[in-house]
Amino acid sequence: MHKDEYVRILDFLPKGKSEMPPHKRKPLAQAVGENFFSLLEISPREGMSFTQGERVYIGEGTRDRVDHIERRIKYDWLTPTAKAELPMILKNIVSERESVYVNFYNTAGSISTRQHKLECLPKIGKRHRQDILDERSKEPFKTFEDMRSRLKNVPDPARVIVDKVIEELRGESKYYLFTPITDLKEKL
Repeated sequence: MHKDEYVRILDFLPKGKSEMPPHKRKPLAQAVGENFFSLLEISPREGMSFTQGERVYIGEGTRDRVDHIERRIKYDWLTPTAKAELPMILKNIVSERESVYVNFYNTAGSISTRQHKLECLPKIGKRHRQDILDERSKEPFKTFEDMRSRLKNVPDPARVIVDKVIEELRGESKYYLFTPITDLKEKL
């Protein structure tokens, strides 16, 4: 099972979810993991609060701000605020971990004889795939900026990754490149 050590807060509900009976409401945050993009609901320690975009430790060992992880959730269970914040927070995560995603563009290979991983990305078809392959064969990409300068007609590479992650989180993808297929997707 893939576990994230850090999450970014998408939405903080200091009084809990409105659909819960008043006596069961407690502070709750919805968050996205930095490495595996797990969508989680977490409970803060007594007296703690979170702000949108904040980075919070949820790994093994002592968690200074998080009491416990309530549950893993589906994209559809996110609050409207969390859904609205998700693209910008994912863009920040992808930008901060740029080398990981540039490496994906540099090393992505075929899925089958007819399908390439690059073609699984939104807005990347056979022509864009070929442009990426041709350029990376000359020299591996160093940064997103390097990609943008060498690939004139290819969509913004960071935005493409964000769009793919959201597609996977929504369960709308045939191929999962960045989010692990979890038991949750099968159960729900």
